[in-house]
Formats: sequence, structure tokens, C-alpha cells
Amino acid sequence: MTERRLLIIEDDEVFARTLARSFERRGYQVRAITDPDDLDESVATLRPDHAVVDLRLGNASGLTCVARLHALDPLMRIVVLTGFASIATAVEAVKLGATNYLSKPANSDDIEAAFQASGEGDASVELVASPTSLRTLEWEHIHQTLADCGFNVSEAARRLGMHRRTLARKLGKRHL
Repeated sequence: MTERRLLIIEDDEVFARTLARSFERRGYQVRAITDPDDLDESVATLRPDHAVVDLRLGNASGLTCVARLHALDPLMRIVVLTGFASIATAVEAVKLGATNYLSKPANSDDIEAAFQASGEGDASVELVASPTSLRTLEWEHIHQTLADCGFNVSEAARRLGMHRRTLARKLGKRHL
């Protein structure tokens, strides 16, 4: 069996360390980084075939890491983790090369299952009609605007027509 190599890009050092230990016990060679600027060096030394990328890396977007990783190796299994899930970022992550997208809290079992899931969809998934709440619609609109602004809170607030502090409070309630 060939050794599986995993790159974890997560700005929460404690969570990154916990994930790294868990995957090492599963037989992965792991490298965890907290800064997207370390991506190129880490890829060059590790040559990962799997990656876990946090969507929000401080002030940076994990989507740029997904695009860079996919460009370096289109066969890499990339899972995006986020406490900031929305339809807009899920779609963008997949378009940029992610093979799966998971909402936090996710554990190593969830992530490994996402790695092993085939790249094909499941047409038998039950379609459930559930009305979207006003709160969810507002959140998706805010998140889409944030994504359009490269996660620049000040610019997103301007485009949304609200004060930056108001937007920051709303974002703080959703635990980015």
C-alpha cells in the first residue's frame, strides 16, 4: 500500500494539530500549515495526494488554496471544511477543484469518508421540499456578497448597505 500524504491548511492551530494526529494514526503522512503563504513550500516537500482546507483562513479565503492545489495536481482529493457553509461557497469550491465540502464540526471519520466518496453524484438522494427561512436567505446573501468581495468585510458592508460593525456582529454570531 502506498503511503497517503495529507496537507492540512487550517488557521486554528489546535484543531489542525488534532486532525494531524488523528490522520497520522490512520497511516497518513501529514503536514499542517496555518498560513496560506506556506502552501507552495509544503506542497513541494510533501507532494500531498489529499488536502483539507479551511474555507476561512484569517483574512484569506481557502478557495484560493483549493484553486492552487487543484492546478498543481488535478487528481488530489481536496475537502473544504467550514463553519461558514453556504451554497455559494460550496459551488465555488467544487468548481475550483474540491472533491467535497463539509460543515464544521467535522471529525476525521467524516473527512476520510469525504476523501473516499466517489466523484460522482448520487441521483437517488431524497429531494425534500423545505421552505428556506428568512434568516437563511439573509445569511446566504451576506455570504455571497462576502465571497464576491474576497471576504473583505468593509467592502461587503458597503455593498450590502450596512455599517461594517453591524455586518461584523452578524458574522460573529455565525462563528466564521
